[in-house]
Amino acid sequence: MTMPFEPFALERWQSVHEHTVGINLSESGVHPLRMRDVLGADDLEPLLDQRLEYSQTNGTIELRDRLATLYHGATRDDILVTNGGSEANFVACWRLIEAGDEVVSIQPNYMQIPGLARAFGARVREVWLRAESTGWTLDLDEVRASVTDRTRLIVVCNPNNPTGARLRETDVTGLCDIAAHHGCWLLADEIYRGAELDGRATPSTWGRYDRVLITAGLSKAYGLPGLRIGWIAGPSAIVDDLWARRDYMSIAPSALGDRLAQAALDPVRRGLLLARTRRILNRNQDIVAAWASTQPGVHYVPPEAGGVTLVRYTGTRGSAALAETLRSDHDVLVVPGSHFGLDYHVRLGIGGESEPLSQGLDRLGRALASQT
Repeated sequence: MTMPFEPFALERWQSVHEHTVGINLSESGVHPLRMRDVLGADDLEPLLDQRLEYSQTNGTIELRDRLATLYHGATRDDILVTNGGSEANFVACWRLIEAGDEVVSIQPNYMQIPGLARAFGARVREVWLRAESTGWTLDLDEVRASVTDRTRLIVVCNPNNPTGARLRETDVTGLCDIAAHHGCWLLADEIYRGAELDGRATPSTWGRYDRVLITAGLSKAYGLPGLRIGWIAGPSAIVDDLWARRDYMSIAPSALGDRLAQAALDPVRRGLLLARTRRILNRNQDIVAAWASTQPGVHYVPPEAGGVTLVRYTGTRGSAALAETLRSDHDVLVVPGSHFGLDYHVRLGIGGESEPLSQGLDRLGRALASQT
């Protein structure tokens, strides 16, 4: 049994407004690359010769082999290529969640999976990260208290959207231990892994427990959202089952997307793309930090990874109203924190060009100062 799908407020807000606004600070990835930035001199002719046919429906062998190298000990059979990370999350939830189940979601989170869980008839139990002076922290005891015999799935986004936080090694191990104790699944959205500002890899859940699924893609850390290439990594038996379900959906990834993803994941080129990401994020985070230091009533915990930062503000205007004022009166698009269950916060993208970011922050400051 499924329930009515609740509106996905974040995605609809961006879809309606992101292409008509002067300054878009709602984007959660890094500034998109062009094809010429991905392709080497030896890649162009093979790409032009690529037949525009149905690609291998679970991803070509060449692409799955390259993705498998990101996970120690994985093989191509442990990888299912999807149309973006969103399809990866959908297929995983479709397979794992049934009516009457419980899902423990580490919040805040990208709200796709909690929305899907409720649509599939599950109860969502939320465990919230805590904003400390030194960063966002997870209370594993609170997770343990939330998991019951009816828990089918624990869900985490690591690195986190919208906070930019990343879990510690002990946190990741602890989540796997809790899942193993109850025999439930752990679904880790690791789409921001590789976008760490300090270059230190975020601890992955891969290989820690035999009921772990990882979803990821090229849209965030790699700056390639237009390729619509995502993937699921997990035990080969369930990956094959997920592939069977995906046959009922979009059938296959784009042949061109698959070929370009192979080029992007060449080990040398991958390193260059992720280095570019870190340069952009560090430069823009310095701009946000300098701006926040001049704003009374503004507080934020600097992000450790990913293309977003979460800003808390004081005032009388809720985040949805503030975001609408910014859009209509200042031509700036941000994501209201209410889309994540965190009012009086806004999520700002820090993966774009620096000049629009500075201009948008200036307008945000004026909007905050004019609250009544």
